[in-house]
Amino acid sequence: MSTVTETSEAGRRARTVRRVLVALIFCAAALNYVDRQVLALLKPILQEAFTWDNQDFAHLGSVFQLAAAVALPFVGWFVDRIGVRWGYMLAVGLWSIAGMAHAFATSMQQFVTARAVLAVAESVHTPAAVKSMATYLPLKERSLGIGLMNTAPNVGAIITPLLIPPIALAFGWKSAFLFTGALGFVWILFWWPSVRQLVPVQPESASTVAQRPPVAWSSLFRDRRTWAFVGAKLLVDQVWWFILFWTPDFFHRQFGMGQSELGRPIALVYTMAAIGALSSGLIFPRLLDRGFAVDRARKIPMLVYALLILPIPLAVTVGSPWTAALVIGLALFAHQGFMTNLFGLAADVVPQQVVATVIALGAVAGNLSGTAIIELAGWSLEHGHGYWPMFAICGSAYLLALGWIHLMVPRLRLADEGSAAAER
Repeated sequence: MSTVTETSEAGRRARTVRRVLVALIFCAAALNYVDRQVLALLKPILQEAFTWDNQDFAHLGSVFQLAAAVALPFVGWFVDRIGVRWGYMLAVGLWSIAGMAHAFATSMQQFVTARAVLAVAESVHTPAAVKSMATYLPLKERSLGIGLMNTAPNVGAIITPLLIPPIALAFGWKSAFLFTGALGFVWILFWWPSVRQLVPVQPESASTVAQRPPVAWSSLFRDRRTWAFVGAKLLVDQVWWFILFWTPDFFHRQFGMGQSELGRPIALVYTMAAIGALSSGLIFPRLLDRGFAVDRARKIPMLVYALLILPIPLAVTVGSPWTAALVIGLALFAHQGFMTNLFGLAADVVPQQVVATVIALGAVAGNLSGTAIIELAGWSLEHGHGYWPMFAICGSAYLLALGWIHLMVPRLRLADEGSAAAER
């Protein structure tokens, strides 16, 4: 009887610690997007202060994407080798410093430097977060955890447009960067004492970790699971980066909204995105409980989300900012639902020892496509073509991504049962 009680108490403690992990990852993901969204929200003020044009602003976005793309292959190796406990903490500290450094920039070159350092540090987040889920959460908890993680950027993106413009208007644009950057140091105070209590789902001995061979890149590049994830990220990440970077300007340009008015429609967009991420995290375990195989439980929701994003080009034709916000919000609802399944797919089917590396490779692809669409937007606006080319690309990306996944991996299997088959 006492043994059962002790086991039950130990199980409750373990669940509590795992919930703390998910909460901390949620907060880190929100902070990650708070820091990177400040620049987009302050575009009108910064353009006036530094006389930037649309192409200059696009170049700042491209610097972020390219710096992250260069860093990510090393980030994946870094996280897989030293683990998430130290890696995550160091990354949050560095990106907080880089975010605050924007306040001291007085030239384009200094903004570029601060932006590049911020990108390198923030690129640690996704590989570290997904590896944390794969390492410490059981399969059914993992999908909900990833869904909550994908909800968090939207929470950050909801809060940021409501807080940053008033802060900037009241205290100056520099205060916005200082305030958001300082939040990361608060997170660090909670991270280290909490994660020390975590126990891996499949514990490894110290000798096994020490003797673990380095990532075999040739093997990764022969694995169809790697290419399924990387190709899908290439296609769909561009949508997220385009909307995150250019949406404030879209509402300003399309509907004449001022700095103090932008927050409300943007908050609606990201509220819908948050619901999309959470919905997907809840759907997957329910489909498993109903007897669906992993393959169908992942791909059927992805198809539904891919269809929901098709109407996004209508955003450039409507006459109301709130109607446009609903159209773009539906697209981000679908994006986050799709991405929650895509990250879950990687955590399910990729071997744990290389999952951060594969996630990082996918992020490289996504950052490169994000760079391309950000530059395309700057060029399109400067040459009088408006926003329609980018919205047209966004509408088609998800069906193409799902088709690519099915082509690469016709049947998804859990990593421990599919390793040999996936490489054939």
